[in-house]
Amino acid sequence: MSNQELVVIERTSEAGECCPGLLSAPLDEGQAVELSKVFKALGDPVRLRLLSMIASKAGGEVCVCDLTPAFDLSQPTISHHLKLLRQAGLIDCERRGTWVYYWLLPEMTDRLAGILTRPVGEPLPARVEADGVSA
Repeated sequence: MSNQELVVIERTSEAGECCPGLLSAPLDEGQAVELSKVFKALGDPVRLRLLSMIASKAGGEVCVCDLTPAFDLSQPTISHHLKLLRQAGLIDCERRGTWVYYWLLPEMTDRLAGILTRPVGEPLPARVEADGVSA
């Protein structure tokens, strides 16, 4: 998948906000498919650690040469995990000589946060018990 094919979570609410939160409206099939690609990328412990290492690096970017030693994995395996994070739109990179430098794309993490966050003070929808009574 090229950078042009990165996962895009579309703006869908009438107010123009990024994806309605899970509590405000159900995701349509397309949104769920696209969002699942991002969660799948985050669902692996190595990729989650890589993302954390990249996001927390002072200066905002990190060389692959600083990431690889933190894992008991081969360089091609680390590169594969980084490629999946790029395809999910979570990070981007640039080759400088023989090394590749990575940085976080905060737009995607902000979108994820917006989808998963309940607006402050907004109550959860009432649960309905099996007998039809609200809990």
